[in-house]
Amino acid sequence: MGTNPVHGLPFLPGSSFTDSTKTAFHRSQTLNYRNGYAVVRRPTMGIGGDRLHYNQLSQAELDELANKAPILTYGPLKQAPPAEFVPAHVAFDKKVLKFSAYFQEDVPISMEEHYRIRHVNIYYYLEDDSMSVIEPVVENSGIPQGKLIKRQRFTKNDMGDHYHWKDLNRGINLTVYGKTFRIVDCDRFTQDFLESQGIELNPSEKIPLDPYTQLRKEPVRKYVTPSDFDQLKQFLTFDKQVLRFYAIWDDTDSLFGECRHYIIHYYLMDDTVEIREVHERNNGRDPFPLLMNRQHMPKVLVENAKNFPKCVLEISDQEVLEWYTAKDFIVGKPLTILGRTFFIYDCDPFTRQFYKDKFGMPDLPPVDVTKKEPPPVKQELPPYNGYGLIEDSVQNCFALIPKAPRKDVVKMLMNDNKVLRYLAALESPIPEDKDRRFVFSYFLATDMISIFEPPVRNSGIIGGKFLGRTKVVKSFSPVDNPIYYSPSDFFIGAVIEVFGHRFVILDTDEYVLKYMESNASQYSPEALASIQNRIQKPELPAPELESKQATGEPMVQGTEESKVQDLDALIDQIHMHLKYNSCKENLRETFQMYDKDESGYVDRETFFKICETLNVPVDDLLIKELIRLCTHGEGRINYYNFVRAFSN
Repeated sequence: MGTNPVHGLPFLPGSSFTDSTKTAFHRSQTLNYRNGYAVVRRPTMGIGGDRLHYNQLSQAELDELANKAPILTYGPLKQAPPAEFVPAHVAFDKKVLKFSAYFQEDVPISMEEHYRIRHVNIYYYLEDDSMSVIEPVVENSGIPQGKLIKRQRFTKNDMGDHYHWKDLNRGINLTVYGKTFRIVDCDRFTQDFLESQGIELNPSEKIPLDPYTQLRKEPVRKYVTPSDFDQLKQFLTFDKQVLRFYAIWDDTDSLFGECRHYIIHYYLMDDTVEIREVHERNNGRDPFPLLMNRQHMPKVLVENAKNFPKCVLEISDQEVLEWYTAKDFIVGKPLTILGRTFFIYDCDPFTRQFYKDKFGMPDLPPVDVTKKEPPPVKQELPPYNGYGLIEDSVQNCFALIPKAPRKDVVKMLMNDNKVLRYLAALESPIPEDKDRRFVFSYFLATDMISIFEPPVRNSGIIGGKFLGRTKVVKSFSPVDNPIYYSPSDFFIGAVIEVFGHRFVILDTDEYVLKYMESNASQYSPEALASIQNRIQKPELPAPELESKQATGEPMVQGTEESKVQDLDALIDQIHMHLKYNSCKENLRETFQMYDKDESGYVDRETFFKICETLNVPVDDLLIKELIRLCTHGEGRINYYNFVRAFSN
């Protein structure tokens, strides 16, 4: 830091030197806190500890300066700052001058008008001195209207000058792009703005009338004497009243013709007719709503009008002698419209009430036009030719590409790998065939049968497969509705005819016995008896009676003493398993009422009648065996022993 040793020397290089004795160059503190508040104080010492000098003038110099003019003290008077500048696009934003004008347009190609008066609005935008010309749109004028000249600055002369708002006034002509616009008036804002700028406005003018527009406003001159019929009264009376008829057009006589339904509307307000189509879902037709638009429908034409080009020109009263009216539409009668004959078969309630009030027709019954469908043709199948199964062969008659007949999947899953096997002998007059034995395999899943002949050495007959797996038809069944062999047809002693060969069932395996036990309802009593006779076992104690019931063999065999013992065992078995004691208390009294001789016996017919009345399950195998043991002689049953099974 350099200092000046002599007061008044400039602080320039070469005129100052550095004091080498200074060691502190910090600034003095000017901020202090007093009573918790920050207090600023003026510094008294400068940088480096030099004392600051204030008001070094003498008192005489101060007095001299005080006596001088203020301009010397405070300097010259400062002027006020100018007003803030506002640009034109801000000052005149959204301020538009509107003038009403018109121009005359020549029409050289029309005989009805020679010129046309068109109204326009001229807009002057103050923000950028641009202008635009817009013609108000008149509905159905047939003239392109709207913006005639888009917004821009209009040229005033050949020198390139542009129109200014000072050049615009009422009662002057404005030529833009060869069109001369006559300004006739302006709006209130435009008038106030121009008057505020010192422009004197001319008086407003009226827009001349367009001669063609005035001609259109005049009523059309009629050269025909008006009719006495008041069409306005008809319109006001029958407005929104429509007669609705339901009709059909039967075109089935032509090629690819059909019977189609229509709805005919007759409008009472102006005697017009409309025909609407009735569409159904998936009928294959385009959804056109109307067959004929609403129009007057001629009924009788003049002779000269038969060749009238109706598709080009509209028919008038000069070509028509008579029009269709409401009295021509009658339910139950045909009606020819435009070459199509419609048959009216019904109408709505309002139409019925109108005909009743207007024409005195009290009732218009609907006509049933629904055609009864012919009965379906029964498909006749050709006779069976004997190849394959008939269910498989008949598929060729149902489809071009036959499919396999449906199979009972549930049955196949439940009876999978279940086979019933039987031992059979061939019934033949040939002596060599008497000793031949065959094994029948019945497959429950598919109801098919296969036959296998066990080979016997030195018999002279080659054994093996006699018949492959197939369904076998019973000999007496018809060809068209075959009946196949089922498990109920196989039992000991049954005769099975397979393609001309007769077999007699001799024996079965143990699985067949179990299957018959679990499905006893499918077999006839003869089949169950054959199985019982097949099982040959001697007496069995009482605990084994239940197993005898399952196999179906006779419960009791042997002497009278053994029969009595087995009867007691059978009764104990019924007491233990069936428990009929509590529900047959009056069984003995009922048998005694029919036993007049008190012999203890009743005939079979009376016995089964009483059992049916008291709901005794005589179909149970235990009860059947009990009835057999109680039977003595022909047709007489000892009911004392029978009742013992149902008593306490």
